[in-house]
Parts: sequence; structure tokens; C-alpha cells
Amino acid sequence: MPTALRDNGSSAVGRPSPRAAVPDYLRRHYWWAYVHPSAVKLFERAWLVNLILWCNYRRLSEAALDALGQSGTPGRLAGCTLQIACVYGDLTQRLAHRCEAAGGSLDVVDVLEVQLANLARKLPSEAPVRLIARDAANLALPDASYDQVLLFFLLHEQPEPVRRRTLHEAMRVVRPGGTVVVVDYAKPRAWHPARYLWLPLLRLLEPFAHGLWRHDLTAWLPQSAPGVSLVRRCFFGGLYQLVRITR
Repeated sequence: MPTALRDNGSSAVGRPSPRAAVPDYLRRHYWWAYVHPSAVKLFERAWLVNLILWCNYRRLSEAALDALGQSGTPGRLAGCTLQIACVYGDLTQRLAHRCEAAGGSLDVVDVLEVQLANLARKLPSEAPVRLIARDAANLALPDASYDQVLLFFLLHEQPEPVRRRTLHEAMRVVRPGGTVVVVDYAKPRAWHPARYLWLPLLRLLEPFAHGLWRHDLTAWLPQSAPGVSLVRRCFFGGLYQLVRITR
């Protein structure tokens, strides 16, 4: 295991601290995907993650990284970046590399220690990354402390009240002029075969996901954040969306 996490602002990959309470919905509905250690061993396979996303993992993750960055600085991500929730695959490694290339830093928060420990094993020990055990809906991080925030396939896993609080927290911790990037499911077009084959299965496995194709993402944005600009991109016939919110 890499060296212990330092919370004084310096860069370190380390053990998650302090301990955060695991939400009941996560234990009840996602023990098979994220909570149990065997789930990590099963799903931490690049080919499986890509298959679940209909072979769109690379495309979606690259789009997310590009949306976080500033024009004129491809492959580089300056300032302070926050990733809310760990993800399977190599997205965080590539994100950390872009931060390091620009002298920036990356914080990754997750409520599950097993996920943070898994990420720590994937990251180089010298990566400019802090791993912090926090609930996405209650980050307990300072206001306006990040230049950009990423939520990659997190919101569809949350009940609507939690989803609303998570977006509120993301908007709270990003600085004025900063960017929040959300990549997640959306309602596919009428002709899309996934609308009739994949969505019923997804509804069974992901009981809260249907909210993202029933309602626009803006339904959960805080009303206390008026005047934000929002740019949306659709992928794979509308099944996936990338929303770039500038505060």
C-alpha cells in the first residue's frame, strides 16, 4: 500500500481517511458491484467495463477529460481537480497524468474504502493525488476550492434526493468560473435498440437509473446556482450524455 494520505495540501496517494459511513442504498442495491471485495476483483477488468458501456468507455472517458480542460491546453489540466467517486478502468490514471503534466493536483473522494484502496493500487505512488473517504452527498470540503469537478457514471446509481445533494455539493465546491463535468446515462432515441433491450435490464440492476431518462439533468441542479452555462453532448444514439456546467 502506498504511503499514508496527507491532508495538509501536499500531494500523496494513500489510505482513505477518515472513515465515512456507507449509505444504506449503496449497501442494499450495489453490494454486488462496488461494496464487496469480490465485486472489485470481478469488475476491475478493462474489457468488462468497456462491454458494459457498449464499447464506449474510451470514447466517453476521453470526452470527459477533454471537457475538463481549458482550450489551448490539450492533455494538460492545471489547478485543483476533484473526482467524485472512484471508477473502474484507467480513467483516474489518465486524469492524474493530465494534472501532473500541468502542475495541477487531483483529489478523489469515495465513501467506500475498498474502492479507494483499489484505486491506490492502480496509481503510481508519486501521482499528485489525494484519496479521501467522503460521501458524495456530503463532501465536507471547503466552498469554491476546486477548478474542475468530474462525476463519471455516478448519478444514475443514486436515489433522487441523494442525486440532488451530490450535484449541490459539486456546484458548491467548484470555484466561480470553474467547470463541473457529468457523464452518465440519458434517454436514447426512439430507434435505438437499447431503448427496448438494455433499459429494462438496467432498470432491474440499477433501480435509480430510470430518473436520468425520465428527467433532464437540470432537474437536480441547485436553484441557488442561477446563471450557469450548460453544454450537452450525446453519444451512442443518445444513450449517454456529457454535460459541461460552467459556474
